[in-house]
Amino acid sequence: MTGNSRGAARPSHTPRVGIPEQLAARMSMPEQHDYLRTKLSRRGLLRTSAATAGVVAGSGLLAGSAQGVSPTLLSSPATAAVDGSLVAPFGRHLAFGADPRHQMRVSWQVPLAVKRPYLRVGLKPWDLGRKIEAEVRPLHTPSLSAKLPAVQQYYLHAALDGLRPGTTYYYGVGHEGFDPADPRHFSTVGTFRTAPARPEAFVFTAFGDQGVSYHALANDQLILGQNPSFHLHAGDICYADTDGDGSEHDAYDARVWDQFLAQTESVAKSVPWMVTTGNHDMEAWYSPNGYGGQNARWSLPGNGPDAENAPGVYSFTYGNTAVVALDANDISYEIPANQGYTDGRQTRWLDRRLAELRAADGIDFIVVFFHHCAFSTTNSHASDGAVRDAWLPLFEKHQVDLVVNGHNHVYERTDALKSGRVAKKMPIGASVDTTREGIVYVTAGGAGRALYDFPVPDSYEGHVKDLDHVDTYHWSKGRQKTKETVEWSRVRYTGYSFIAVEVTPGSHPRMKVTALAESGERIDHFEVARSH
Repeated sequence: MTGNSRGAARPSHTPRVGIPEQLAARMSMPEQHDYLRTKLSRRGLLRTSAATAGVVAGSGLLAGSAQGVSPTLLSSPATAAVDGSLVAPFGRHLAFGADPRHQMRVSWQVPLAVKRPYLRVGLKPWDLGRKIEAEVRPLHTPSLSAKLPAVQQYYLHAALDGLRPGTTYYYGVGHEGFDPADPRHFSTVGTFRTAPARPEAFVFTAFGDQGVSYHALANDQLILGQNPSFHLHAGDICYADTDGDGSEHDAYDARVWDQFLAQTESVAKSVPWMVTTGNHDMEAWYSPNGYGGQNARWSLPGNGPDAENAPGVYSFTYGNTAVVALDANDISYEIPANQGYTDGRQTRWLDRRLAELRAADGIDFIVVFFHHCAFSTTNSHASDGAVRDAWLPLFEKHQVDLVVNGHNHVYERTDALKSGRVAKKMPIGASVDTTREGIVYVTAGGAGRALYDFPVPDSYEGHVKDLDHVDTYHWSKGRQKTKETVEWSRVRYTGYSFIAVEVTPGSHPRMKVTALAESGERIDHFEVARSH
């Protein structure tokens, strides 16, 4: 939930690299960023602390690319590399490229500057013979209050292309002094599997609003037990920014990212962790739209309308299912810090992309996920009318099959809807044909952060309490709360939870959606089908 609390009074921002000190003193943070962007590209700016990268890869197995930044950090008082044997990588997390059959992105973190970081990969755990040098994305956070030190973080990335479909790979990450192929470090070797060449049955999982907590960790471990092919995180990833207003005045502690990536590694080192941006992910210290930190920490498909400025907007296809990630900060009526930052490009891209996906051979289902809720009845954020105004007509035009949101820290799902109204009631266990009967919207925001509540009783499996209507509200233009009475709130649960989706291709394709509590208890299930 967005709070009104503020951090302690802050000293003036430290001058950015490449800006004369006297000039920096007269410029706001966004002005400094714009100044640098006119002088240096993103890759050029990073090259001021790192030289050009190279790639070593074996023919036939894969090709790798390190996108513009050297594996060797320059030695200086601030970034002098330590003895690499004393530094262990952590926080490994995978992500698909735009083509999950042939592309994987491997990312990780080191606590200190190291020399020549790299990835080893192979088809056997004892044969990691292919070596790809890593891209370094250092991230500096100035001291934002008297209680917080300046923080220097080092994020490393390796892009793997030319992979074989449906194949398990073994990989390890290292640097000078720490070789994952060394038997002493064999426990650090991880695995991943590429998407199959042809559609087959698979499972994916999803939630939003995770943060760092025992409940988040419990959900992670239960997700691992589902053996998912990938996981969708619908934003508000770690809550380093606890206010979520997208303002320089938000309380922010960059070190929370270290905790989050360490917590998530047990799953994300083998399950691609596909994230998008929530309001707590607008970190205003790195760029005008707050996504400089996202670009440093994550390597996402980058095939949206603007990969640099809108990293959380992209799509990928796995088997018979296309997944589209959106950034609702761009349109939100409730939290307008980034409202309109793509100048409509995201929505125009969404219309085009959904049309392409619906016309593509072999794609049965389209799943869309983003942060702010289209339909929710909690007392905290409820629904964002901007989502309904901008995107619902496109979802219906192109027959989207499932929409997943976070933002509200609960589980809630709707009946099948058309134009915001109930087209088919969907009690627990029901089935919907999205070609005729409408779209089900799921809020899966119970990943680990403190929970919200509803104005009416829960209605989960084993505690079914159907109501004819619920009094709630939605956000309208000008940050206005507009009261409404709705009939679409079908299932509500206020515990920690996530969803697991079992996809079955074939002549009668199905998606079985199950909501699970952190205890493993099933709290909801329904089916999505498509008739041809």
